[in-house]
Amino acid sequence: MLEEVFRAEYGRAVSVLARVLGDIDLAEDAVQDAFATAVRRWPVDGVPASPAGWIITTARNRAVDGLRRAAKGAEKHAQAALLAHEPEEEEVGDVPDDRLRLIFTCCHPSLAPQARVALTLKLLGGLSTAEIARAFLVPETTMAQRIVRAKGKIRAARIPYRVPRDADLPARLEAVLAVVYLIFNEGWLDRADLADEAIRLGRVLAELMPDEPEVWGLLALMLLVASRREARLRDGEIVLLRDQDRSLWNAALVAEGQDLVRRCLRWNRPGPYQLQAAVNAVHSDPPTDWHQVVALYDQLMAIAPSPVVALHRAVAVAEVEGPAAALPEVEALDLDRYHLFHAVRADLLQRLGKNPVPALEAALERADHPAERDLLRRRLGLAAADQQDRADDDH
Repeated sequence: MLEEVFRAEYGRAVSVLARVLGDIDLAEDAVQDAFATAVRRWPVDGVPASPAGWIITTARNRAVDGLRRAAKGAEKHAQAALLAHEPEEEEVGDVPDDRLRLIFTCCHPSLAPQARVALTLKLLGGLSTAEIARAFLVPETTMAQRIVRAKGKIRAARIPYRVPRDADLPARLEAVLAVVYLIFNEGWLDRADLADEAIRLGRVLAELMPDEPEVWGLLALMLLVASRREARLRDGEIVLLRDQDRSLWNAALVAEGQDLVRRCLRWNRPGPYQLQAAVNAVHSDPPTDWHQVVALYDQLMAIAPSPVVALHRAVAVAEVEGPAAALPEVEALDLDRYHLFHAVRADLLQRLGKNPVPALEAALERADHPAERDLLRRRLGLAAADQQDRADDDH
């Protein structure tokens, strides 16, 4: 129960406290202290009727006590007085814009782009440093240093806690969209609260910036991917797109996502999220037109090239031109830390009648999610058995 409350309410609690305190570090410390108190008290006293309200109120009270103990001047006394008199109903009620304010604070242009995303994922999503490091494909120590530096920069530069003025919004949008999408990716498979929160933030952004096609593109992308959530797992194991039961797809989300893609096309201002949404729209209208998917990835490589995009393009090339055409493109990529690189390479090798076992072993070594590891173990077992059969036949 406590873990569920943490996942669902950590970001909201930090946002509420940050708005009042004007200090993200103090807010995060107070919320963490409140959860530590809950670990001790809830098993004895029982879970409160409003767990989220209890956490926010307890965090506020802890912050008041801490400020008063540390008070050495009028500024700290003023902070404590302000926090102590914050209206209770505002703290425990619905505060839909607080998290959005915190996102824009963490995505201030004075912060390095990767630090903006990492800090917001930690504060808004309640993700651990290890989870964020996995999303970025970097060591945990590197990510921890980025987060510490980002917090220090916010404090030293006195970055304001607010949604920017209209004139400043576009410049801050790219990092904000990256934050929302990474939260979605972390949660969509088996942490629906995070995925739903990302979609909610996407809708808030679309309302805030209705003339930005990339905002609508991201929302369309998340809706189309989320539409397949119920078909993505079978007995705890990942089901690949080509093998999914499409009757389990959420038709309402598919329709809304496709409608938003068509809306983006009318703008004729293509961006990375719009193009990724268009790819998923093609997949949602069977049979998949792989020539169109390749063309969309060509556009994506032209405006936002990356090794991961090239990997996905190669998968589509394999469907159009065959695995022999795709394999050299995959093997030219510098993605050794990425488990899907090795999984795709294994699939292409197997389709070419070559030994996929080493590639599958590399993929399994790098995969973190239990469902992905289960799928890779099954593939590895089948591939190893096939290689043994081939060896026996040769003898």
